[in-house]
Amino acid sequence: MSEEALKENKMGVMPMPKLMLSMGLPMIISMIVQAFYNIVDSYFVSRITDDTVEHMGEYAVNALTLAYPVQLLIIAVGVGTGVGINALLSRSLGEKNFERAGKIAGNAIFIGLCTYIVFMLFGFFGTDAFLKTQTHDSLALKLGGEYLGICCVLSFGAVGSMIFEKLLQATGKTIHSTIAQLVGAIANIVLDPVLIFGLGPFPELGVKGAAYATVIGQVLTMVIGGVLHFVCNKEIPSGMRYFIPQRKMITNIYRIGVPAIIIQALMSVMTYGLNVILNRIGQSAVTAYGIYYKIQQFVFFASFGMNNTIIPVVSYNYGKGDKTRVRSGIKYGMLYTLGLMLLGIIGLQLFASQICHVFSLSADTEIFATYAIRIITLGYLFAGANIAYQGIFQALDHGIASLVLSLIRLLVIPLPAAYLLTLTSSAGKIVWAAVPFGELVGTVAAIVIMGRIKREIKLKD
Repeated sequence: MSEEALKENKMGVMPMPKLMLSMGLPMIISMIVQAFYNIVDSYFVSRITDDTVEHMGEYAVNALTLAYPVQLLIIAVGVGTGVGINALLSRSLGEKNFERAGKIAGNAIFIGLCTYIVFMLFGFFGTDAFLKTQTHDSLALKLGGEYLGICCVLSFGAVGSMIFEKLLQATGKTIHSTIAQLVGAIANIVLDPVLIFGLGPFPELGVKGAAYATVIGQVLTMVIGGVLHFVCNKEIPSGMRYFIPQRKMITNIYRIGVPAIIIQALMSVMTYGLNVILNRIGQSAVTAYGIYYKIQQFVFFASFGMNNTIIPVVSYNYGKGDKTRVRSGIKYGMLYTLGLMLLGIIGLQLFASQICHVFSLSADTEIFATYAIRIITLGYLFAGANIAYQGIFQALDHGIASLVLSLIRLLVIPLPAAYLLTLTSSAGKIVWAAVPFGELVGTVAAIVIMGRIKREIKLKD
C-alpha cells in the first residue's frame, strides 16, 4: 500500500462544515444536472407532433410517466446496492482495512453485472405486461413499450455508472464522480433533440430517440466513472483476485443494501400506485403527476446529493470510533438538507404556473400539475428531514430503521390517503395533499427512531 493511500482520509480530519460542503456540492451539482436532463427529456417529448393524433406530445409524456416506475426501480437497485457498498467501504477505510476494501469493490462490480442481466431480461419479456396494469390506451402502450424496452435492455450503463459513482464517493472523491455524471448528462441533453426530431443526418426516432439519448449518456458516465475509479482510488487495491465472488462479502453488502434497495424501490411503488390511483381522476392527472415528478427532482436530487454525503462521512467516523465527528456530521447534514428543501419550496411556490406552462400540455393537465406543485411542496421540510434521517440510519448500520421510515412516508400513509381523497368531489385539487401528509407522519416516526438509536450506540448530544 502506498504512503499516499495510508494517509488519513479527509473525512476523518477536515472541519465538518467544510467537509460536508466540499463533498456535498459536487454531488448536489451532479444530481441537479441529472434532474435537468430528465426535464429535458419530458420537454422535448412533449413537443412531438403527429398530424393524425391530437396532443401527440401529451401521449408521449404519459408513456414516459407509465414507464418511469421501472426506471426508478433500476435506480433503486443500483443506488441501494451502492449504499451497502458505500457504507461498508467507507467503514473499512476508516478502520484501515484496505484488503477488505478491495474485496468490497471487486464484488460490487460483479453484483452490478448480475443486476444488469435481470433488467435486460425484463426488457425483453416483461415490459408489455407491466404497462398494461396501468392503462389500456393502445397508443400509450405502444410508446411506453418502445421507450421502456430500450432503457431496460441497454441498462448496463445505468447500473454500472451507479456502482462506480458509489466507489468514488466512498473514498471522498465526489468531484470525480460528478465529472462522470456531468459528461453523461450533457451528452443526453445534446442528443435528445437530435434523436427525437432527427436533426442533421440522424433519423427522427420520437420517444425511441429519448430512450437512446438516455442510455448513451449512462454508458458514457459508466465508462468515465470506471476509469476514474481504477486510476484515482489508490487506497483501494485492485487485481483479478478481488473480482472473485465471495458469498460472505456479497451478503455483507446486501445486509445494508437490501433495506436501501427496498427504500429506493418504494419510490417506484409509490409512483406506480399513484399512477393507478390518479387514473381514477383521469389520464390528465397521471400525466400531471409525471410532469410534477420530473420538476421536483431538482429539489429532491439536490437533497439526495447531501444524503450521499452524509452516508460516507458519518459511516467513516463511526468506523473510526469518533463520536464527536459522527454527531457533527449528523448536525450539518441535516441543516444543509433542510436548507436545500427550503430553497425548493420558495422557488416552486413562486413559479409553479410558469414552470408548468413550459411544457406543451392540455389546459386540464397544466392545472393539475400546478395544483400538485403548490400542495406537495408544503411538505418539503418534512421530506428533507426524512431524507437526511434515512442517510443517518444507513450510515449507523440501521438499515431496517431507514426502511421503516420509507414505508411510512412513501407507502403506508400516502397511498391510502390518496385513494380516499379521490372519492371526494374536489379530488383533482386535494388528492395531492396525501404526499405531504405522509412526509409529516414520517418525520414524527424518524425523530422517535433516532432517539432510540442514540441510546443504543450511546451517541448523546
